[in-house]
Amino acid sequence: MKIAAFSGVLIEHSIQEAMQLTKKLGMDGIEIAAREPHISPKTSLARVKEVKALASSLELEIPALAGYVGGFSDASDSEARNSFEEFKQLLEIAGHLDCGMIRIYPGGPNAFLANDYHYVKAAHWVNLCAEEAMKHKVKVLMEIHNDSLVETVEGSLRLLNMIDYDNVGMIHDAGNMYITDTDYGRDSVLELGSRLFHVHVKDELRVDEVGAPGTFTSTTRNGKEKFLQSRLGEGGADHLPLFKALREVGYSGWMTLECHAPFPAYERLEHDLNVVRELLAASR
Repeated sequence: MKIAAFSGVLIEHSIQEAMQLTKKLGMDGIEIAAREPHISPKTSLARVKEVKALASSLELEIPALAGYVGGFSDASDSEARNSFEEFKQLLEIAGHLDCGMIRIYPGGPNAFLANDYHYVKAAHWVNLCAEEAMKHKVKVLMEIHNDSLVETVEGSLRLLNMIDYDNVGMIHDAGNMYITDTDYGRDSVLELGSRLFHVHVKDELRVDEVGAPGTFTSTTRNGKEKFLQSRLGEGGADHLPLFKALREVGYSGWMTLECHAPFPAYERLEHDLNVVRELLAASR
């Protein structure tokens, strides 16, 4: 497995600074948040080439663009069309960055609140994205994320089974799945099978109150719940069963560290990287 930093954790830095810090940490690559001030669908070709040149000089790979386009299931037709056009712009950018994966959002609401038409509409637009991505030899990622159609493995497979292309797969995110209160261990990895394309790692913790830095609310099957963004090992998500399962199935893809805990960005990434290395050793 190769380890990347999520540039969104370093969003207060320029993309150039974020890449320098990622290299300093000793990571293999950087997953770029596809929004300003890093890279967005509107970023000029000249700037994209500058980013690629710096990545090459630092010997950093760019495994994925973490796009924010989509929301297809609950968007208007014109909004969905605009998101699709932005996705096509990201495909062009990905080509210049030698980046093989782009994340999109299928939309909401929560899987347990969704109707059939939400999945049908999302599938229509994801199919269009997949078809376009095939031309560029790029994989389309959907992140298992709370407050979405794909907040569980079951919801993810339901939507994937409506997609006509095999270049669409999931980002496994145990932190998000902890929020959703769904399985994120061995069974989740086995059930996703070959459609597990990528892994995000972060921790979260259920709390009684919001207001402190790093706290937020999310709608779950249990109602409105409160959470604290946490460093690995300080939250409620036990990642060891996940790591053991990834080894069991021979996962050899990327793992992106995405901690948003209320600590300085470099410090929290360094902490999580050390914990990930311990987990990798413990999972052997």
